[in-house]
Amino acid sequence: MKILVINGPNLNFLGIRDREIYGKMSYDGLLSMLYRHGDEMGCDIECFQSNHEGEIIDRIQKAYFDGTDGIVINPGAYAHYSYAIRDALDSFHTIPKVEIHISDIASRDEFRRISVTAPVCDTMISGEGLEGYIRAMDEIVVLKENY
Repeated sequence: MKILVINGPNLNFLGIRDREIYGKMSYDGLLSMLYRHGDEMGCDIECFQSNHEGEIIDRIQKAYFDGTDGIVINPGAYAHYSYAIRDALDSFHTIPKVEIHISDIASRDEFRRISVTAPVCDTMISGEGLEGYIRAMDEIVVLKENY
């Protein structure tokens, strides 16, 4: 099984930006954690990060053709206003999609409380820190059984 993990803007600054909210682990540390869990699951993990909306859309669209079995996406701030990313996620319904947020967006600034991308994903995990990615990967495996 191939799981694509997409990280949006500023996630490459994990461990640098707002450490009290996002933690002290670096982005490279997150990647190591994801690849290690993928190995334990027997899954191929591809991680993609971009600060550019169009690149994220391009990668979502490519997933339709490249054998991706599931998408875990942390759209970052794009979750709150990118109807273009929402439309890309909603373009196909052949693979499961799980949205992840490190912090609990429901308890943050008012503008962060609504995700426009979550309704086109199968589920959303929010507020579990970086461990939420692990839960999202596990959820993809369960969801894939129903696709």
